[in-house]
Amino acid sequence: MKFRRRHRVEVGLDITPLIDVVFLMLIFFMVSTTFTREAHLQISLPEADAAPALDEKDGLELIVAASGSYALNGKVLVNSRIETLLAALGEASGGDVTQPLVITADAKTPHELVVRAMDAAGRLGFSRLSITTRLPQEGG
Repeated sequence: MKFRRRHRVEVGLDITPLIDVVFLMLIFFMVSTTFTREAHLQISLPEADAAPALDEKDGLELIVAASGSYALNGKVLVNSRIETLLAALGEASGGDVTQPLVITADAKTPHELVVRAMDAAGRLGFSRLSITTRLPQEGG
């Protein structure tokens, strides 16, 4: 008795549609992604133990509280928007941007608020900018 052999059909996996979908997704994500350019602040800060003490009557002092409020020379600003900060700094300086500006921030203040104050000072043209620091506690 002679048996017939069945023809075996080779099973294959066609991945061409999968590759097409992957490339379409890649193109979609490349087109829909937004890229942001990071800005860098170029400042040179003095050493904490080498900075000369400023006379309080010579300049402006901007205090940044941990709650997000600003106070310029002891007067609390209405809000913490940069427009308000620009107006207050411009009014308090009287247009004299050569006087020193001291920024004092609470240790728990978000960095965004300090950078906002520095940005406002930079926009107005202040060139003598200081950030107060405190010397480290010994033995603790």
